[in-house]
Amino acid sequence: MVGRKRKTKTCDKGSKRSWICQLPDVLISGILARVPTKIAVRTGVLSKTWINHWKNVRGLDLESFEFSDMDTFVSFVRSFFDSHRESTIDKIRLSVHYSDCHSLLTQWTDIAIRRRIQHLDVCYYGTCCDVTMPVSLYTCKTLVHLRLCWVVLANLEVVSLPCLKTMHLECIRDLTEPTVEKLISGSPVLEDLIIIRRTSGERFIQVRSNTLKRIHIDTYTEVEIDAPLLECLRTTVYLEKNFMIINLGCSTTLDIDMVFPDVTCTKLLICDTLTDIPRFRGLVTSSYILKNIFLHSEPGPLLQFRDLSRLHVKFSKSDLEMLPAILESCPKLQSLILTRLVEIHI
Repeated sequence: MVGRKRKTKTCDKGSKRSWICQLPDVLISGILARVPTKIAVRTGVLSKTWINHWKNVRGLDLESFEFSDMDTFVSFVRSFFDSHRESTIDKIRLSVHYSDCHSLLTQWTDIAIRRRIQHLDVCYYGTCCDVTMPVSLYTCKTLVHLRLCWVVLANLEVVSLPCLKTMHLECIRDLTEPTVEKLISGSPVLEDLIIIRRTSGERFIQVRSNTLKRIHIDTYTEVEIDAPLLECLRTTVYLEKNFMIINLGCSTTLDIDMVFPDVTCTKLLICDTLTDIPRFRGLVTSSYILKNIFLHSEPGPLLQFRDLSRLHVKFSKSDLEMLPAILESCPKLQSLILTRLVEIHI
């Protein structure tokens, strides 16, 4: 019995990349879904069989400044949504710099949500008009990852995000405590929360969640944290401590940094931070901050972090001499990581 010959895809004549043609379509689409759309389109030069593969990707990842003008950008995005009228959309990442696109960005976000989006990333850098997120966003049943930057959240009467695990809110205009509270309480499986604000505004925000594992705050606003399963709190401190602990996990790590530490690393700030450090089992910080902790601690016996088991310190070469004191201060230390900081002299 003569076996049938296996059919293979034909490649461009003389191509040195013939192996590319042997990849199954589902794998090609999976690869293209993980790169920006601009790069996915360019992969057509690898083989004639790849020219239209990017059109099958159920996602869009675009920066508006990569287009020659606004009309070309808008036309490209519209053609994508038109070609996926009958299919779901897995991922949308749009970074828009044209102010005249503000209403379109709201419309596109709404379309993506109605196509059962899972990963939504919307950033708006226009200067003339605000972009308000559609009401449909707050009841999206399929959304897993949400990142919003420089947009407006309004009309949050009902929030139900049953699959959302990551929420990244960056420079949200007029972000208020009730808004944050509704978003968190309406996300029953939320694990990662990022709040970044570079301007002053609401002075106090409560974060209460029984599912959160990681919180990152970079804001002037004080954040009160009640998260019994929390594994890591990462914070960037400005003029004063921006977090207050109500409830933590039993093995939480504090990752703390300071903006312009020469100015902000005051005795008041250090003393305020010292009241919370003993509640953590892990600490990630710089030798500059540690040095000021020892400097501003109460006179007497060497400061002790009795329950600290993990320590990661970013050292400058000049601060290595304080390492013995650090080790003496952490009697239960099990893991020590030292990272050398690059010192720039001007």
